[in-house]
Amino acid sequence: MAELKLEKVRKNYGQVTAIHQIDLQVKNGEFLVIVGPSGCGKSTLLRMVAGLEAISDGDIYINEKHVNEVEPKDRQIAMVFQNYALYPHMSVFNNMAYGLKIAGLNRSDIQKRVHEVSEILEIKSLLDRKPRQLSGGQRQRVAMGRAIVRNPALFLFDEPLSNLDAKLRVQMRIEIKQLQRRLGITTLYVTHDQVEAMTLADRLLVMNAGIAEQIGTPLEIYEHPQTTFVAGFIGSPPMNLLQCVVNGHQIFLEKQALLGIPPSRNIEKPSVVLGIRPEHLVLDPQGPLNLTIDLVETLGADTLVYAHLGRQRIVARLPDHHKVSLGDQMRFTIPPERANFFDVDSGKKIAAKFS
Repeated sequence: MAELKLEKVRKNYGQVTAIHQIDLQVKNGEFLVIVGPSGCGKSTLLRMVAGLEAISDGDIYINEKHVNEVEPKDRQIAMVFQNYALYPHMSVFNNMAYGLKIAGLNRSDIQKRVHEVSEILEIKSLLDRKPRQLSGGQRQRVAMGRAIVRNPALFLFDEPLSNLDAKLRVQMRIEIKQLQRRLGITTLYVTHDQVEAMTLADRLLVMNAGIAEQIGTPLEIYEHPQTTFVAGFIGSPPMNLLQCVVNGHQIFLEKQALLGIPPSRNIEKPSVVLGIRPEHLVLDPQGPLNLTIDLVETLGADTLVYAHLGRQRIVARLPDHHKVSLGDQMRFTIPPERANFFDVDSGKKIAAKFS
């Protein structure tokens, strides 16, 4: 196992800054997921930890050892890629054993370690097959097995499930989580899928355009997003972000008064972004939020209602089944304690939830 520490790590490509001074500490045995949209720098950050990309500034430590100039093979890391990167002419056994042979282990130790790991991953019956004879899920297990046999201090996963179908992705992420818990290996996992990130992570690092927007547990980030980017990225469907006007101690949406501002909370700006999760909107015949229904998605356990008020688009999640038709009017209340407020210009949170 390993502790990982990044201090003011930055990456430039010429005049373009891809990673903006990231500070991060990952504890022994922790599963940290780096999540963000395509092009945000998450894979670049992972490759810098692996030593596959040189850093422009800052320091990286693995178990308190400064590794900026240490070769990838000497960092005690193992990486699993999106495309599996298996040798097509080698059997599963030889794919898993190759790194151990290069490291100079004797034949009996290699066989013992490969067989132990193949039992853990339930691929022992596949050891004589070639990669072309395997399914996508089996290839991913072999790629993971090749990493595990090296007994690394640090696991690095770069979108390993993106080539799999939806059902297999769910199964594989459960297996990855269970495997990491069993082995106790410190893990960095990159994905653009926020559902995958929420289900796997002990903590999340949410990235946007090379910036670490927020670091925290999945529940912290879901319930207390610190920027409009995080609020709009985490959650399915994401948080509603509504452009509101502040007038005295009232907040208005499209000229409808939504919330009163307690005297202890003075919002001085004339406008604010109000954030509310779809499931926190309360159906209320007397509610101030009068919406026109545009689309209804019946999901079985609940129903998603897509609606609008003026130019504002709003999604509500309703429990069970509701008989709603397009064009219907529905009224909702926003519980004050569930409301989040963000600055219109910076996108940063400007007020805690009201009590």
